[in-house]
Amino acid sequence: MPMDPSLENPNEPKTAKSNGRGSDENLKSLMKIMRVLECFSVNERALSLAEICDKTGFPRSTTHRLMASLREVGFLDQDRERDKYRLGLKLFELGNIVLMNLDLHREARPIVDSLKRMSGQSVHLAIFDGLSAVVIHRADPSPDHAPMSTSIENAPVHCTSVGKAILAWQPDAVIQKVIQAGLRYYTEATITTGPALLEEMELIRKRGYAIDDGEHQPGLRCVGAPIRNQSGEVIAGISVSGPSWQINMSDIEELSKIVIHHANLIGQRIGHHP
Repeated sequence: MPMDPSLENPNEPKTAKSNGRGSDENLKSLMKIMRVLECFSVNERALSLAEICDKTGFPRSTTHRLMASLREVGFLDQDRERDKYRLGLKLFELGNIVLMNLDLHREARPIVDSLKRMSGQSVHLAIFDGLSAVVIHRADPSPDHAPMSTSIENAPVHCTSVGKAILAWQPDAVIQKVIQAGLRYYTEATITTGPALLEEMELIRKRGYAIDDGEHQPGLRCVGAPIRNQSGEVIAGISVSGPSWQINMSDIEELSKIVIHHANLIGQRIGHHP
């Protein structure tokens, strides 16, 4: 005989069916929050409520409620004068914790600093997120030898040496995904067509390193090499960047050997043994 609902103990765990329904709702809410946060990028650092509604497709009331919650916990900040939102400092704090616990970041720091000293130029360490190279560590030379600005947080993989060094060893499907997402124009030297990028990838694999000769920033020359994990997969890259008047094309071959050597050292520290 079925139990009288009034006799059920309110302190007892809910049924599996109920828990499953609650889990589904929690997951949907989390996915909505992620879609809001992913609206922001290096190029779109501040967005209005209307802009986020357009990007997510969420109703205005839903978006406003989500953003109010994110602002409450510090994941979003609001500039009330401009009615714009930006990512909050709480995310920066959490990101720093992730970096400190990331084997690659921890193991690579002394090697990045070594490459900076040997080259006298800026060094970038980046990991691949599927479409771009996310710079997780940057080391600049002394002020007396400081190069032009190379402030990049997400390095485009089709026109930076660190990005191309990573992309060249990705599966064909990944490279095609990058091409389909669009190859943004930055300078007259930027590769903007699929066939040209595929040709560049083949050249990089043959010589073992990538060159950015003013493709992302005019007058900036960079050399990048891939970093492999314990499975031999390319998951990151490291590059040296400096003004073209400091890094001559005649220096590239010797400089590439130094960059590749340091990339291999980092790979060994995270478990790669050729």
